[in-house]
Amino acid sequence: MTSDIEGFAKSRVDVGGLRLAMHRGGAGAPLILLHGYPQNHMCWSAVAPALARDFDVIVPDLRGYGDSDAPADDDGHTAYSKRQMARDIVGLMDALGLDSAGVLGHDRGARVAYRLALDHPARVSRLGIVEVVPTGDFWAAWSADLALKAYHWTFLAQPAPLPERLIGADPVGYIEHTLQSWTKAKSLDAFAGAALAAYRRQAADPARIAAMCADYRAGATTDRRLDEADRAAGRTIACPVFFLWSDIGFPAQTDAPAALWARWAPDLADASCDSGHFAPEENPQAVLDHFAPFFAASLDRPEG
Repeated sequence: MTSDIEGFAKSRVDVGGLRLAMHRGGAGAPLILLHGYPQNHMCWSAVAPALARDFDVIVPDLRGYGDSDAPADDDGHTAYSKRQMARDIVGLMDALGLDSAGVLGHDRGARVAYRLALDHPARVSRLGIVEVVPTGDFWAAWSADLALKAYHWTFLAQPAPLPERLIGADPVGYIEHTLQSWTKAKSLDAFAGAALAAYRRQAADPARIAAMCADYRAGATTDRRLDEADRAAGRTIACPVFFLWSDIGFPAQTDAPAALWARWAPDLADASCDSGHFAPEENPQAVLDHFAPFFAASLDRPEG
């Protein structure tokens, strides 16, 4: 199947009782790109083709998003925990015969990415994080101002089916509002037509809206507790980490986002960029400028 990402092919892969949609292109060392909310694989459509010149680029839809399976949530909110989502990616790597890979995540995908690095350190060679700070740290940083800007963290985490019903009154309108309000220009113009169509189509599916809510319910419960336990145990990320954050995005509201990551990542580099929350689409060149050399640094290159 042809992917909506230029030059990529689409398939569905069984990762152990669940199928993930996967988009793959290029050749070289494997590099996995993980999307965020309220998006899907198309958040990388302006970045993935350029990365595919040097890497074997693998772009899955996370469970519940895009064309991947969307299982029901469970009472303990573990079905959409980042630990479970990270296991999905390990299952994908196993199915593709990949021992390890570079992993780059944005938003919710970044939370899956760092959980993958913590739980399965041998599988992640280098870790790229775009526009998040660790879940437990973000909850701990909440103030009245941050709570108003990140209201969706508590709204989507409310018990089912309250947020699902409210969003269901105008799901496409709600997702468009979210996308627009988190950009620097407060506009949908940053999103390619095919990407925006994919996000609208996803929003019109009640199962996808339920999955997004389950994702945030896990963030408020299971994910937060996992981070707190790891922090108390002094666990850190073993591989090199590069953190890219917007100068006006959610991490910037914590005052010192790189300092928060430094507690988790002994080998950390960071940079800010001119963007809203959606840097891979608002400023794809900045993403490429920072992450292409970062992931290339792990490649074995002949001397001379």
